Amino acid sequence: MTLEELLKEAGENEVDASVHVQLVHAKQSNTQTGKPYFDLEIADANASAKLKIWSETPAFSLCERLKGQEFIELEGYFFRNQYGLNISRPQARLLGDDEIQFLLAGTEESQAATERDWEYLIQLFGQLDDQRLKVITLQCLGEYEAKWKRAAAARSYHHARRGGLLEHTSSMLRAAEAVAPLYPEVSPELLYCGVLFHDVGKLWENDYPERGFASQPALFGEMLGHITIGIEIVNKLWNVAREQNPELFSSEVKPPSEVLREHLLHLIASHHGEMAFGSPVTPRTPEAWLLHHIDNMDAKIEMLRCAYREKEEVVPGLYENRRPLAGMPAKPLSEY
Repeated sequence: MTLEELLKEAGENEVDASVHVQLVHAKQSNTQTGKPYFDLEIADANASAKLKIWSETPAFSLCERLKGQEFIELEGYFFRNQYGLNISRPQARLLGDDEIQFLLAGTEESQAATERDWEYLIQLFGQLDDQRLKVITLQCLGEYEAKWKRAAAARSYHHARRGGLLEHTSSMLRAAEAVAPLYPEVSPELLYCGVLFHDVGKLWENDYPERGFASQPALFGEMLGHITIGIEIVNKLWNVAREQNPELFSSEVKPPSEVLREHLLHLIASHHGEMAFGSPVTPRTPEAWLLHHIDNMDAKIEMLRCAYREKEEVVPGLYENRRPLAGMPAKPLSEY
């Protein structure tokens, strides 16, 4: 059973199950009465969870020997209450090398989804009419393919998992393809490139190790943030493309190359929508406003999916609140 499947099934009644996960973090603490326990954070390719391991259980002795980042099998009776995921009578063991490789590869469904999304990006940007945009987008995808397939889109709120950035980006692109033709003022190809590059800085800010499901902070990402890094990456790609393909950037090409570059950088700088939310400028173009709302829409829908997956129905049709959503999520009509 995967961790995502476990989170769906675990409720007030106990579920007898075993999961293969990475131990992201383990911290030993004591209750007010001095009873020792471990706070664990576990993760696999599609989900993460926190739970406690108490001193009287067989799994406690293994936790005492672990430092975090190990791959383990956790077995027991899982249930959820107002405090989150719990386990009774837990047992744990370290995974063997073959089991670790299988876990890192992900399910057949997740592998197929990753390749499907990746091929979609390659095909879409390979068909761009503006050769300047085509060159820099394909260069970005080719140079950073491994990072694209493992980085997360966020730390906790949405697509906060290995490969989440690729999921988020491809979903936004499909929305952009549907919406762009509705507005004649919009340059579709510029919008598509804005979608690709708006979070490209998260390839560093939310990167994952080659062997693991835990995003580790990096100095570069923490010091600059993904918006600043995104602007730097696009400028680098642009300058290299201009040096290697000067004919594409001639003064006769329309729109002028410098104007096109400025519009693309503006999409990265303004995509949070408000300066209070981290954007150094607010959206000033049709593409910038569409990008902001498509980004927000896709993130919010994913937050709802997380709530349906992770939270319990407090009354029929209403789920426990999940930050940063305001109020209790309601069951979608499609589920009735």
